[in-house]
Amino acid sequence: MRRSDLVRRLAAVPGFSTPRADREQVVTPPEAAVDLLDSVDRLTGLPGTSVLDLGCGTGRLAIGAALRGAAPVVGVDLDPEALDIARTSARTAGVTIEFAESEVSGWSGPADVVVMNPPFGAQRRHADRPFWDAGLRLARRSLHAFALADSRTFIARRAVARGAHIVETHPVAWSLERTLPHHTRPRVPISVDLWVIDTGNQQ
Repeated sequence: MRRSDLVRRLAAVPGFSTPRADREQVVTPPEAAVDLLDSVDRLTGLPGTSVLDLGCGTGRLAIGAALRGAAPVVGVDLDPEALDIARTSARTAGVTIEFAESEVSGWSGPADVVVMNPPFGAQRRHADRPFWDAGLRLARRSLHAFALADSRTFIARRAVARGAHIVETHPVAWSLERTLPHHTRPRVPISVDLWVIDTGNQQ
């Protein structure tokens, strides 16, 4: 599938019906989502690879992975309304994904690859930590995730402490659209990095 086609299909996945600020429920920009999926293809390949989307929200990353041939694909989130949207969007996209309601810290099912757009910790301090801990624990091969640029030291230390290898970190274009009540501008560019980490858990 061409990049432009995947961007278009992910852009059609709806956002949250009633987004919550305390959970930082904002959707992943479709172009950034495809950047992340491209990083999986470069490192491990998506076809036939099991993928876990932690904090999947309405399912853009999970759906994109399935459209690229990943299987099985699992999405985990705490919000039942978001999961309903994700299930409907997956059916519309013609892909099979298991969506489960759970705290990420309580999820125990590993996958070859973990993808995630976790809370950035902007509204609730350290909200991102359970996601990074779970991702590093559950990814057998690699973890691909977004984070604010000012989280670089924290994430690098977390990864090294688990014996993981940072393959690459680079900025991605990210425009935060007005979603939550405290957002006053139609969109605001923010400094976000894409992290690619070889967890080494399969060794």
